[in-house]
Amino acid sequence: MPYKHGNVLSWASDLDGKAMAQAQRAADLPFVEGHLALMPDAHWGMGATIGSVIPTRGAVIPSAVGVDIGCGMIAAELPFTSEALGDDLTDLHGRIAGAVPAGVGQGHADGHRIDRHYPGTPAHLDDKLSRRALTQFGSLGSGNHFVEVCLDERDVVWVVLHSGSRGVGNELARRHIQGAKGIMKRHFIRLDDPDLAYLVEGTPEFDAYIRDMLWAQSYALGNREAMLDAVLAQVAAWTGREVQETSRTNCHHNYTEREHHLGRDVWLTRKGAIRARTGDRGVIPGSMGTRSYIVRGRGNPASYHSCSHGAGRRMSRGEAKRTLDLEGLRSQMAGRAWNDTSAEALLDEDPRAYKDIDQVMEDQKDLVVIEHTLEQVLNYKGL
Repeated sequence: MPYKHGNVLSWASDLDGKAMAQAQRAADLPFVEGHLALMPDAHWGMGATIGSVIPTRGAVIPSAVGVDIGCGMIAAELPFTSEALGDDLTDLHGRIAGAVPAGVGQGHADGHRIDRHYPGTPAHLDDKLSRRALTQFGSLGSGNHFVEVCLDERDVVWVVLHSGSRGVGNELARRHIQGAKGIMKRHFIRLDDPDLAYLVEGTPEFDAYIRDMLWAQSYALGNREAMLDAVLAQVAAWTGREVQETSRTNCHHNYTEREHHLGRDVWLTRKGAIRARTGDRGVIPGSMGTRSYIVRGRGNPASYHSCSHGAGRRMSRGEAKRTLDLEGLRSQMAGRAWNDTSAEALLDEDPRAYKDIDQVMEDQKDLVVIEHTLEQVLNYKGL
């Protein structure tokens, strides 16, 4: 059950003081309407705490949405069990890596992934960003972005994917974050954290941000669809079976939109949180080597119909690289096909750097109902 700390309502049983102090700074902004909700995976982030749900009136905070606008999850349930996959998925891992470029700056050189999922390129984008949008569509990010093949409690196969709006979304977000900081400076507005710089509704800067944010959300949504299609084609070729997925779920966890909560119309920003209205289906991944969950929302009004977006970090990337060992990571990933030759580069993604996903799910049992529990058999990451 949640607990109250000032103007913050938190579901996180595992939360350090630095993250709570950061959440409180955001909650104290004068345009925050009601309380700030912290999800059980909450941890310190840039500007606003990752895992926070922030209702605002008359203003939005670009860094609260973050630099990966529209980042989220997609999952497809497939019409067969593990028997179709076989025991060794090393070659399937290689096929997926060949079909989905991954990592910083990676993409399709000819932009050939432009398909029915692409939202179109806005006329105001410069040539460099337009080219980046085209070539990176259908490509995976780095860090905690991944493609997984999983088995649920029935032994049914799933494909799960985590990615966002790639380099174009990152650049657009940074431009607007810097623009908001410039406005604060020009108007002599001092904030406890400069990354909480905001844009006021009704101004040209606000309208430009909302325009770019909505497009980047559509780009991220379509990017996941295109990559999933590419992965399913490889699964079909690998298994020799037609792949007609039983279900597909695609959900953002870095975005803002107009919603009505607790009697008020607000801009609701979910930074590392997914929408969980009654019946909403969502995807909550753990870390590599642990479980993921397919859930249905309970529509809890106290969380603004939201839930966690994953396990949430316990260690920073720097701390993980300094303190964790490769043997431990390899042990965690035993029995799975993964980027094992790049283990050292993935040490900051070690499951020990993340919170316990089972505790995260226990903390939010009033927010979601678990439909399926997924165990990964293949994990592909960008470096």
